[in-house]
Amino acid sequence: MPLADPSSSSSPTSTRSWIIHGLAAGAAAAAALGAQAYLFSRRSAKFRSRVIGIIPARFASSRFQGKPLVHILGKPMIQRTWERAKMATLLDHVVVATDDDKIAACCKGFGADVVMTSESCRNGTERCNEALQKLGKMYDVVVNIQGDEPLIEPEIIDGIVKALQAAPDAVFSTAVTTLKPEDAFDPNRVKCVVDNRGYAIYFSRGLIPFNKSGKVNPRFPYLLHLGIQSYDAKFLKIYPDLPPTPLQMEEDLEQLKVLENGYKMKVIKVDHESHGVDVPEDVDKIEHYMRERNLC
Repeated sequence: MPLADPSSSSSPTSTRSWIIHGLAAGAAAAAALGAQAYLFSRRSAKFRSRVIGIIPARFASSRFQGKPLVHILGKPMIQRTWERAKMATLLDHVVVATDDDKIAACCKGFGADVVMTSESCRNGTERCNEALQKLGKMYDVVVNIQGDEPLIEPEIIDGIVKALQAAPDAVFSTAVTTLKPEDAFDPNRVKCVVDNRGYAIYFSRGLIPFNKSGKVNPRFPYLLHLGIQSYDAKFLKIYPDLPPTPLQMEEDLEQLKVLENGYKMKVIKVDHESHGVDVPEDVDKIEHYMRERNLC
């Protein structure tokens, strides 16, 4: 789907109109702690051209045990996510990375390639890194596709890949959309603020920015983080060795470890309704949404 003029109108459920924050390539190297350990081949015509999509999936979730296997209108959620990811045009390969035999068996049953990873992975990024090492193949970009976004748009996957390919000073890219007022104080809906060049400033479970009235400002364009993210493969290899950071631990958001260690993160804004499944109650909501729009 081609990118559109940001000034054009679109429905809130469509990704036809994309608002891209600065896809122009940055000129400088990543100004970051430990950045000397990592070199970009930016002169190559094939800069960051080899791309893999990895769907990390674990059974033991504190908020929703066995979430990847929950059925959404007759299909396991992990299958719906995999099918959507396979529609992206820029992914050379898509795999599921899991530490659970039940999830692995389910995924193999519908035809997905599976990489078994350790139970000790602390988050999806570390699981993606372990899966990448076990695959033993050379990739330039790794896309972490959240398994609890069964309606993720393939165009968003392609969009964050293009954003990372176009920004050699960034090691990470992700997507945001408009935050609904009713989600403003939901800690499961992660908020984001960016600078005027489209680089992330901060992520929070709380409402950001937070004004003096303590209320939602209906005129402010708050941003909701969609969760999908892509990494430069060289950066992903060193990510687990970066020390945990205070903000990361306080908010329980892995993106903050990237920012606190001084690395740059590119952000694109898309017109897309988030349909993530965080808690069991979300299943009924997404099934209702799919029935209304004949997305069965």
